[in-house]
Amino acid sequence: MENNTSLQQQLLEAGVHFGHLRKKWNPKMLPYIYAEKKGIHIIDLNKTVECLQETASALKSIAKSGKKIMFVGTKKQAKEIVTECAQRINMPYVTERWLGGMLTNFNTVRKSVKKMQSIEKMLSDGSFDNITKKERLQLARDKDKMEKVLGGIAQLGRVPAALFIIDIGHEHIALAEAKRLGIATFGMVDTNCDPNKVDFPVPANDDATKSIAIIANYITAAIAEGLAERQAEKTDESEDVDDGSERSPKFAIEEDEDKSGARRGKPQPKRRIAGPGGGGRKPAQKK
Repeated sequence: MENNTSLQQQLLEAGVHFGHLRKKWNPKMLPYIYAEKKGIHIIDLNKTVECLQETASALKSIAKSGKKIMFVGTKKQAKEIVTECAQRINMPYVTERWLGGMLTNFNTVRKSVKKMQSIEKMLSDGSFDNITKKERLQLARDKDKMEKVLGGIAQLGRVPAALFIIDIGHEHIALAEAKRLGIATFGMVDTNCDPNKVDFPVPANDDATKSIAIIANYITAAIAEGLAERQAEKTDESEDVDDGSERSPKFAIEEDEDKSGARRGKPQPKRRIAGPGGGGRKPAQKK
């Protein structure tokens, strides 16, 4: 209970409770609104804490299973925060323009990423020395342009298991693509958005930098905890396998000794030689 109280105090200080003007509100956000003050809706922080803990628990379990979670925040206030949080836990992120089809047409986007990586390889191994200066400049420009948009998903080999979105109204294309592919969606929802569009809404102020930072850092900490638990389980499993491999030769030797001892101690049955007329071969007749 004390942890919840301290978390509520931190959210209050960060201004998470400030919503939009009353004229911009979405009626579906009514359950998450505490009151109205000077024409501005105030978000209920009890509901925010409850939803935040539920979201963090779900994302922690996804991270523990080894799946990828993509962070999406192309708003000016969220770019640096999202980049820092995603890089801290080695997760993919999008902070520039969301390319249409980044999820639904992932194979084509992956080709662009491979092209960007091939240009980087050419830069590092000195292959650029064999081409003209004009071509070199053109390739460098292309690389910079692609890295700006695709740099955050360069290590993403397949479609992510979940999306964490800063403003679901601003990132409506990403949300629509995730829904189409059946990807789990988590997001910060302000009073001007529809909370039913995401699987796990977190009612919060998605315009203030402090508000975005405290929510994103809380989610990042939960994911990091899930990754740490996964690593610990892997370590335990590898230790168990090593112990088993060390014991197995000994057991094999003991089993061989038991078998050989059984062979030596057990008397071998005498071979039966059939006599004449006893079902054996008939003796040769003298002529």
